Amino acid sequence: MQKPIWIILLLVMMASITTAQRFEGGILGGFNGTQVEGDRYKGYNKPGLLVGAFVQTDLAPAIFAGMELKYSQKGARSRSLLKQNKIIGNENGEIPEEPISTKYIMRLGYAEMPFFVGFRTSEFISVVGGVSFGYLMHAAEYDDYGRFPEEDEQAFNHLDIQPFVGFQYDLLDQLKLDLRLAYSVLPIRGKPVDNYYWITSQYNNVISMALYYKFGRAY
Repeated sequence: MQKPIWIILLLVMMASITTAQRFEGGILGGFNGTQVEGDRYKGYNKPGLLVGAFVQTDLAPAIFAGMELKYSQKGARSRSLLKQNKIIGNENGEIPEEPISTKYIMRLGYAEMPFFVGFRTSEFISVVGGVSFGYLMHAAEYDDYGRFPEEDEQAFNHLDIQPFVGFQYDLLDQLKLDLRLAYSVLPIRGKPVDNYYWITSQYNNVISMALYYKFGRAY
């Protein structure tokens, strides 16, 4: 039932924009660098795919607004080294430490609908900002032993709301580069039961880079 809903929303989005004086639309594709605030790991170590479509219209010569519909992969990843003392010391009487690898991966997939406003600051550069509404389509967590057993999984919230800010750079007439920073305002998962990888409410923290290809403009 989820896919038909998002298809209908996309059609409504495009139909509403076409009633404006002029519009343009196209496709987008790129990558996310993601982390989850509230776990024990730091850094944008989890790459994710970003694909979708967009439509936008000019509100003024230097101002435009639009909507997008896209699939976005988020989550967290860490392979840290814990230290374990060896039983036997070396010839100096010191006890060396032996690294032990520990693995944790969180994979989240969202259907997202961002709404944005952009300001053209120069001929080639625009500043954009807005808010994205996401619906969690799938989620999984892994460690050194594989995917978490069902009884060990802690449910994620389905709704994710992320304000974002970024800029766009026109590479060609029909191609532009988009870079954004986004952060969840609602937790994707609440406070944990006792475990080693989760210390407080969790929030998506995302850096995204994508190419936007414009099909054309209608009047």
